[in-house]
Amino acid sequence: MYRTHTCGELRLANAGQTVTLAGWVQRVRKMGSLNFIDLRDRYGITQLVADEHSAEVNALVEKLGREYVIAATGVVAERQSKNNKIATGDIEIKLTDVKVLNAAVVPPFTIEDNTDGGEEIRAQYRYLDLRRGPLKRAIELRHKMAHEVRNHLSNIGFLEIETPYLIKSTPEGARDFVVPSRMNPGEFYALPQSPQTFKQLLMVAGYDKYFQIVRCFRDEDLRADRQPEFTQIDCEMSFVEREDVIQTFEGLAKHLFKSVLGKEFTEAFPRMSYADAMEYYGSDKPDIRFDMKMNTVTDMLQGNGFSVFDEAEYIGAIVVKGCAGYTRKQLDEITEWVKRPQVGAKGLVYIKLNADGIKSSIDKFYTAEQLKVVADKIGAAEGDLILILSGAKKKMQGALGTLRLEMGNRLGLRDNNVFAPLWVCDFPLLEWDDETQRFYAMHHPFTSPKPEDMDKFFSNKKEDLEQVNANAYDFVLNGTEVGGGSIRIHDSKVQERMFEVLGFSKEDADYRFGFIINAFKYGAPPHGGLAFGFDRFCSLFGGQETIRDFIAFPKNNMGRDVMLDAPSRIDNAQMDELFLVSTAKTEE
Repeated sequence: MYRTHTCGELRLANAGQTVTLAGWVQRVRKMGSLNFIDLRDRYGITQLVADEHSAEVNALVEKLGREYVIAATGVVAERQSKNNKIATGDIEIKLTDVKVLNAAVVPPFTIEDNTDGGEEIRAQYRYLDLRRGPLKRAIELRHKMAHEVRNHLSNIGFLEIETPYLIKSTPEGARDFVVPSRMNPGEFYALPQSPQTFKQLLMVAGYDKYFQIVRCFRDEDLRADRQPEFTQIDCEMSFVEREDVIQTFEGLAKHLFKSVLGKEFTEAFPRMSYADAMEYYGSDKPDIRFDMKMNTVTDMLQGNGFSVFDEAEYIGAIVVKGCAGYTRKQLDEITEWVKRPQVGAKGLVYIKLNADGIKSSIDKFYTAEQLKVVADKIGAAEGDLILILSGAKKKMQGALGTLRLEMGNRLGLRDNNVFAPLWVCDFPLLEWDDETQRFYAMHHPFTSPKPEDMDKFFSNKKEDLEQVNANAYDFVLNGTEVGGGSIRIHDSKVQERMFEVLGFSKEDADYRFGFIINAFKYGAPPHGGLAFGFDRFCSLFGGQETIRDFIAFPKNNMGRDVMLDAPSRIDNAQMDELFLVSTAKTEE
């Protein structure tokens, strides 16, 4: 028997027992005639001690290095110098025997919560990084959330059904990862960006409540909350309207908050239209943990001879409470910040409501009385700072929304221990692209128009189609889109119209999606669903910005696995098998 207990299990109640532990040596410490070992496994750390009476054991202990794998036998005793930072801190093991199960070379960084390893080296040795406490806790959190998702959905009648990974490429939206077929020369599978069409086919098949915790793949540029392969909690239901879907998955979210974090939400999650989200937050995923709403002040500030405002399509302002004391240096720094390409503003106007009067960067064009009227209108009071951006409406709403988040960060208003869930609804169904002169689906081509907009959907006027709202909804948590879904099109004529609006010829639509158009002709029920980004959900529950710590073996920002050195070239024999032209042969 390699072990009788884990390294996180023993307590004072076990005192006097002879036990055997197994794990990795985190450190060895010599204090006078005593040798101490901190032994670590997945469950915790236990202190082992070899005293001066154990010459043979001491000789073995002194040969141990960091990350050696050992089995240690001894007697549980009360610890003289207790450590209240670990669960086993009241006890230690008086060693009687130590066996080296595997020696280890010195690791390239310390395997501790606060490590000396940089991100790149830790990614290269991910299997070592996963031994550290923060990643262990992240992976355990992920497991618990997956377990609770399965239990909850199973308990309310959902079936977990697997769908294929090798599917047909439908390049609309993000790029597909493609897989060459050896048995079908010149033809390719795609890896699924989501199981969208399959879950709809399951509804046609009569499986009215489906879910799957499923791997998905998108060949797109990466950020902290994106990976080329990621996991969704993918769900679909039949005979439902929007309210049924929202209620069901709000119930799942509340269950996760309570069972995983111990946080109970008794009230319904708030809801917001897409139009209001853009108007007041400059984003379709508002962070409502703090106020600081955006205000449109275009009419109030135009017409005073200040060309920057007079020529602007949009002028927007936020009120930063209690910050009228910002210095010129601080305001100049914020001005430079909004000029960054990621934000996109050309400059910043400020109004400071000081106790001794109003101070502004546009004093030349506006009197204090005029600025006071603006301040009163948008709810600013003495001691507050008003920040203003102007320009093209869509761009400046986004820039002001980004500035709002930055000020929230600087003022400590975005607390990761506070959770503010939100449903955003009534998105536009379609987006017009001037460059290609065509409409694109805001979500995907299977999203249904809202019933009241169906006449406009069948109109051939561009302005009518731009006003069609989708019967869609996003679940937003702390300024992050965690999930999204919609009521689907279940009428084959409406689906054919969607493909027509998106510019697909009948032949092209039949080639790409003929299987689902045909399936709808055999009695598709009204249906809808939702998919949560599971990695994002986990990172938010874990209080982190990045999803990488919650994925056992993630990719880096270039989509590479630096541990495996993948992607990598394959040899010419494999290339020939797949009927691909190798780079080497081309160069010859």
